[in-house]
Amino acid sequence: MTPEQKFARYVRLSLTGFILAFIYYIIADIWLPVTPQARVFHPVVQVAPQISGRVTQVLVVNNQPVKIGDLLFEIDNSSYLLAREQAELAVAEASLQNQQIDTKIKALQAQISAALAKQHEQELLKTRGEKLYQQDSLSEQKLENIRASFVASKASVTALQAQLDEAMLARGEVGKHNLALRHAENLLAQAQLNLSRTQVRSRVDGVVTNLQLLEGAYALRGSPLLAIVANNADLVADFREKSLLNMQPGSLAKVVFDSLPGQVFDAKIMSFEAGVSEGQLNANGLLSSTDTSNRWVREAQRQRIHLALTHNPELLQTMPSGARATVQLLPNSSLGQVLASMQIRFISWLHYIY
Repeated sequence: MTPEQKFARYVRLSLTGFILAFIYYIIADIWLPVTPQARVFHPVVQVAPQISGRVTQVLVVNNQPVKIGDLLFEIDNSSYLLAREQAELAVAEASLQNQQIDTKIKALQAQISAALAKQHEQELLKTRGEKLYQQDSLSEQKLENIRASFVASKASVTALQAQLDEAMLARGEVGKHNLALRHAENLLAQAQLNLSRTQVRSRVDGVVTNLQLLEGAYALRGSPLLAIVANNADLVADFREKSLLNMQPGSLAKVVFDSLPGQVFDAKIMSFEAGVSEGQLNANGLLSSTDTSNRWVREAQRQRIHLALTHNPELLQTMPSGARATVQLLPNSSLGQVLASMQIRFISWLHYIY
């Protein structure tokens, strides 16, 4: 065989190999989709105090595991102790004022009873005086004086009743439903709540990360001071849209992690993400913008799916947030699953190299 014939043979073999690889790529992209764009994500909880104050003690170190309820740091509580004491005094003052009003109410009730008795006496004198006046046994001036005394007694009862009504309104309901007492107790509850917030505790199980907080720093209410990487994890993968054509929740998959080369893990699709950031519209008052591209074949859009490991889901919790992975989706056919398993196994071997 001449050199020209050998070269032509190599060219034909290369073209044949390229065509076969291209055909396999097209078929595999739809029926055996695989993507290296997969990561493990842990929720990151930003810990921010609910009150402001100077940090007096930091009780955790960087990369320390914590449980729900573990104390992370403390804020100076001196001003909040004073606030609680002031609220306790307000409760005592409200209780004392209620007792004073109760005493005043009893006194007014006694005065009203005496005034009513006086009014009854004046009413009898008025009736007797009118009879004597008709018998010409009493002067008109004397009768007018008796009538005036009766009117004055009625006015006295009315005035005392008005004072009693005012005292009753000021007193409000008796017992724990009293408005002034409830207001004071509410202030006390708020003061106690703020005092408890001087101890900042973990709300999740996880690991403290990137700790920069030092004692003496001033904590502002609502400003994050440290972060906790939660233990629960989520495995997500981004596929081209057409690659998900034959997939649905529950479809089988296989996963290879960069940190565990050569190991293939069984998984399944849990859900499809509702959308991506490029599909979000904001009501910003501006006109719509269009996508512009000079490429004849634009870049394919990717959609995100969420997966779960089938046999050892706890493995994800041990991996750091952001750990990379490669995901192979399995078709329904037995032959396709065999080819997909061979494909992901080959990729797992490649992870020893790169």
